Amino acid sequence: MFSKTCEYAIRATVLIAMEGRHGRRMSLVEIARSTGSPQAFTAKVLQQLARSGILDSTKGARGGFDLPPAKAKKVKLNMVVKAIDGDHVYKGCGMGLPQCNARKPCPLHDHFQQVRDDLRHMLESTDVHTLSLGLERGTTYLKR
Repeated sequence: MFSKTCEYAIRATVLIAMEGRHGRRMSLVEIARSTGSPQAFTAKVLQQLARSGILDSTKGARGGFDLPPAKAKKVKLNMVVKAIDGDHVYKGCGMGLPQCNARKPCPLHDHFQQVRDDLRHMLESTDVHTLSLGLERGTTYLKR
């Protein structure tokens, strides 16, 4: 459903939000290790999230990435998805056809529309701060 890049972006954002609850900034190396993502790839993802205003980035020896709780409560998952994948997740065909719409629908079109609507609602109503609570409690995980 999401690109691999977007999956890593969501993982990183939730992780950084959890650390931000304790006033900690995370380094690129820590984030890559904790999310199971290659370091160079993680750097590009984090830069994109910082440019989009989702993450705070500080350069230098004591630098890193941060997402304070007040900001994490305002960052919805749809913001992360849009920053990385755009709005394709809401418009793509359920069967992967390049052209699919109500006038020339694929066999899944009407059924998949409800899935897309539910996904949009979930992404727009779920904030990163809430997801970080499960990580901190140990009830959710970023990698196995």
